[in-house]
Amino acid sequence: MEEPLALHPVKLYVYDLSKGMARRLSPLMLGKSTAGAPGPPRPPPPGGSLHKDEFFYGSGGISSCAPGGTLLGPPDTVVDLGNTEVTEEIFLEYLSSLGESMFRGESYNLFEHNCNTFSNEVAQFLTGKKIPSYITDLPSEVLATPFGQALRPLLDSIQIQPPGGNTFSRHNGQS
Repeated sequence: MEEPLALHPVKLYVYDLSKGMARRLSPLMLGKSTAGAPGPPRPPPPGGSLHKDEFFYGSGGISSCAPGGTLLGPPDTVVDLGNTEVTEEIFLEYLSSLGESMFRGESYNLFEHNCNTFSNEVAQFLTGKKIPSYITDLPSEVLATPFGQALRPLLDSIQIQPPGGNTFSRHNGQS
């Protein structure tokens, strides 16, 4: 008799890089209120004692850390994305292939190919569901404003890689 596959919870850790400043200043600067400046969302792998790190994408490629292990500290919000049957081994192989193809460090772009893109891709792999649109739509909402367009050249030059993470490589395990 075949054993049923274990279900592991998948949660999205959301960080407000502006620490509340975007929420306070967005009506003045963007002409509308935003929920903050989420980022980088981090999909931790399936829960359990073997699946303990959270993974994120930035200008250094895919990285991992213990939950709250970067200078960003604990997440501002945790979004429950559901459950997955994906094993740790399959998940790590999947991340390795992403890191060698779609999510290399040099492919990072703050507005078009960022931590939100990565988290959305991983969430769909693990659960079949996308991350909330208020996260994925924020860059285009900012760019749709005159202030966002004026800031774009400066913002395009920003490289984001939260300190405290370890560059992910399948060859050295989870970190």
